[in-house]
Order: sequence, then structure tokens, then C-alpha cells
Amino acid sequence: MPFLTLGIFAFLIGVLWIGQGTGIVPWPRTSFMINQMPWAYYGAALAAVGVGLIGFVFSRPSA
Repeated sequence: MPFLTLGIFAFLIGVLWIGQGTGIVPWPRTSFMINQMPWAYYGAALAAVGVGLIGFVFSRPSA
């Protein structure tokens, strides 16, 4: 279960970083990440790790 929780958390944070880096999510207003494309790329990588962890959890045989 910790991998599933970590995967969901990583995915959600990654999506937030993508939104901030592209300027779609200008929250919080004082964030240094807004309209900074490198953060969108970091977010995409983190979201991909999250999807990988979620996939790993569901691909294992249940005990």
C-alpha cells in the first residue's frame, strides 16, 4: 500500500507542477514556478514516476 500512496502523491504533485510551469495553474501567486517551463518538464517526469508506481502496484499478483 505505501507504493500506491506514493504513486498517487507523485502523480498529483507532478500534475500541479505541470500546471504551474505552463502557467495554467497560477497558484500560489507568489510561486517561483509559474510560467517556468523546466518545472513543467520536472512535473511530467514526476507524474510518469507516479504512473509507473501505480502500474507496479496493480501488476503484482495479490497476496
